[in-house]
Amino acid sequence: MALTGRTALVAALGALVVGLLLPSWAGIGAVCLPLLLAVLADLVLAAPVRTLRFERGGDTTVRLGDPVDVELSVTNPSGRPLRGRLRDAWAPSAWEPGTAVPGSRHTVTVPAGERRRLTTHLAPTRRGDHHAHRVTVRSLGPLGLAARQGSHQVPWTIRALPPFASRKHLPSRLARLRELDGRTSLLSRGQGTEFDSLREYLPGDDVRSIDWRASARRNTVAVRTWRPERDRHVLIVLDTGRTSAGRVGDAPRLDAALDAALLLAALATKAGDRVDLLAHDLHARRTVLGRSASEVLPAFTNAMATLEPALVQTDLRALTSATLRLAPHRSLIVLLTGLDADPIEEGLLPQLPLLTKRHEVVLASVADPRLDELAATRGTVQDVYGAAAAEQTRADRTRTAARLTRRGVTVLDSPPTALPPALADTYLALKAAGRL
Repeated sequence: MALTGRTALVAALGALVVGLLLPSWAGIGAVCLPLLLAVLADLVLAAPVRTLRFERGGDTTVRLGDPVDVELSVTNPSGRPLRGRLRDAWAPSAWEPGTAVPGSRHTVTVPAGERRRLTTHLAPTRRGDHHAHRVTVRSLGPLGLAARQGSHQVPWTIRALPPFASRKHLPSRLARLRELDGRTSLLSRGQGTEFDSLREYLPGDDVRSIDWRASARRNTVAVRTWRPERDRHVLIVLDTGRTSAGRVGDAPRLDAALDAALLLAALATKAGDRVDLLAHDLHARRTVLGRSASEVLPAFTNAMATLEPALVQTDLRALTSATLRLAPHRSLIVLLTGLDADPIEEGLLPQLPLLTKRHEVVLASVADPRLDELAATRGTVQDVYGAAAAEQTRADRTRTAARLTRRGVTVLDSPPTALPPALADTYLALKAAGRL
C-alpha cells in the first residue's frame, strides 16, 4: 500500500536521519536511502490536493427506485498532472444495496491546468433528500510509491420523490371518466350534476329526465342529459401520526397513503376538479393549495418527498379544524388515516358532524394482508393464539368502519396495492351518483 501525505514525508526523513546517525545501521541506510529518496521525490512530484477545484451538476430529483446520475467536474490548476483515486461519498440510502463502494470510487487522471468530468451513478432506496458528504482524492506520485490525500466538501442534494407505482391504474380510470362524461343520461340527478343537452328519448331512459316542454315543441319525447360538474373541490388529508408509521410489508403505511393520494389527485385534476393537500399530526406538516391542474402533481410529489411519520398521537380535533378552514364550501374530504378503534372513537367520531354536515367524507385506511394470513393459520398453539388476535383485530376494524358508515362516511379498508385503485373507483362512483 502506498504511503500518504505527511506520513510518507515523516517516514522518509526519519529513516534518513537514523541511517546517517547510527553507524550500526550504515549498511541498511546505504540500501534504503535511494528508496527513501525515491519515496520523498514521488511525494513532492504528486499533484497537490488542496488546490483542486470541484463543481457538481446533473439531476436534483428522481423517482424512488429509478437511477440518477450526478456529474463531478475536477479542475487541476497546478503545474503537475493529477493521477490517483477519487471517492465521491454519499449516504448509504443513496445507493442500491451492494453497489455503494464500487459506484463511488473513480480512477482519475487530470493533466496540469485541465478539467475532467466524472459521473456517479445513484439509485436512492428511501424517499427524501440525499446529501453528498465529501470528495476524497488520493494523488499518486509518478512512481506510485507515495500519495497526497485530502477531502473537499462539494455539496449536492438529490430528492427522491414518491415512486407513484399506482400510475399504472390511471389510464383505465381516465377511460371510465371519459365514459362518465359522455354518458347520454344519468340514472339519478344529484347536486353534483349540471344540465348538458337534450336528445330524443330511448327505451330504458329514466322518465324523470323527460323535458315535457321541449317534447311539446319538438313533437317528440326529449330527455335532458346531465354531466358531472367540474371545478369541484377535493381536499386530501394525510394523517402523519404514529399510525402511519406502522409497517405493512417492508414499507410504512404512509407510503401507501401517498400513492393513493397521487392517483386520486391525477384523476381529479383530469376531471376538472381542484385538488388540495393537507398533511397533519399535532399540527399541519404540509399544505399544497390553489395549484393549477398542471402544477398539482409536481407540487404534491415535492411536498410528499420529505414527509415522514411522526411518532405522536394525531390531534384529530386540530386536524378537523384545519380541514374546515381549508374547505369552507362543500367539498370531497378524503382522510387517509388508520382504523384503530381508540383514536377513531375518542378523536374522530365527536368531530364527524362538523365534517359530514357540509362535506362528502371518505376515510381510506391501509389494511395489513398479514392479518388474513394469520387468521387462516392453524397447527400449533402459538398459531391458534395468533389467529385469534388477528380475528379480534379484523373484528375491531370492521366494527369501527360500520360506526363511521352509519354517520355518513364512505370507508375503504384495503391492502397497500389495492387502496389507490379502490379510492379512485370511489371518487368515480361519487361523481356518477351526483354526490360531488
